[in-house]
Amino acid sequence: MTQNSLSTALVANNLPIPSALGSLDAYIGAVHQIPVLTVEEEQALARRFRDGEDLDAAKQLVLSHLRFVVHVARGYNGYGLQIGDLIQEGNIGLMKAVKRFDPTVGVRLVSFAVHWIRAEMHEYILKNWRIVKVATTKAQRKLFFNLRKSKTRLGWMNAEEVRAVAADLKVSEREVMEMESRLSGRDIGFDAPSDSGDEDHMPPAPVSYLMANDEDPSMAYERADSEDNQLELLREGLARLDARSRDIVKRRWLDPDSKVTLQELADEYGVSAERIRQVEANALKKMRALFSA
Repeated sequence: MTQNSLSTALVANNLPIPSALGSLDAYIGAVHQIPVLTVEEEQALARRFRDGEDLDAAKQLVLSHLRFVVHVARGYNGYGLQIGDLIQEGNIGLMKAVKRFDPTVGVRLVSFAVHWIRAEMHEYILKNWRIVKVATTKAQRKLFFNLRKSKTRLGWMNAEEVRAVAADLKVSEREVMEMESRLSGRDIGFDAPSDSGDEDHMPPAPVSYLMANDEDPSMAYERADSEDNQLELLREGLARLDARSRDIVKRRWLDPDSKVTLQELADEYGVSAERIRQVEANALKKMRALFSA
């Protein structure tokens, strides 16, 4: 069973989601009414799902752990995103964990699922926290989710604090300073004017200082179309030549890394250099006629 089919089946079987219950408070209240499973119950349900793909068992496993997803989501309140959205992403991670959970390993599902739940929430936060993705490498992701709690005070870190955070998170000092700068910035509309009444404190919109010095879009499209057309004519012209003429033109004009001389080609084909020059001239004449047609 694929992850998508499991998710679809669980939703079809009335798995509660925040938007379906009308309010976040109603959802949280509902999931906290669901009983927590004992070790024996959890093991039995996990075996039923693993051995027989019993969706009822999978549903009970997911439902009994929804309260834990809410608990994890509350830990990401400081990122300015809706907690309901984080919960739904965490629920996806929980379903992935249920799909991969092995009851014979000897750990509780909650311990196994926390990695999958946080991974989904992290991915959602990174995609939606800013228009431009703020963290792409493994080191940047680690800094993004740990830099705030590593700082001992508000405001910019001094050199000693940067060194301490870099050593603690095992990243370079430059990466720490770069991530702190990204976290302190914010998205600015390219041409959006300030309508907040405090223009003196607002940074200028990029449209006021970024200039495009290249051609306008219509000219760029026309130039690209012309280049494509000429390339197609070149292919057609080469295709019309005999094998020897095509080889001579390619090696003399189209391969700058290994351009050969007339004498080298003459030795290879067993003719004079003058004959190679004549073949080359005739081939180029045919191709120019095609371009000028």
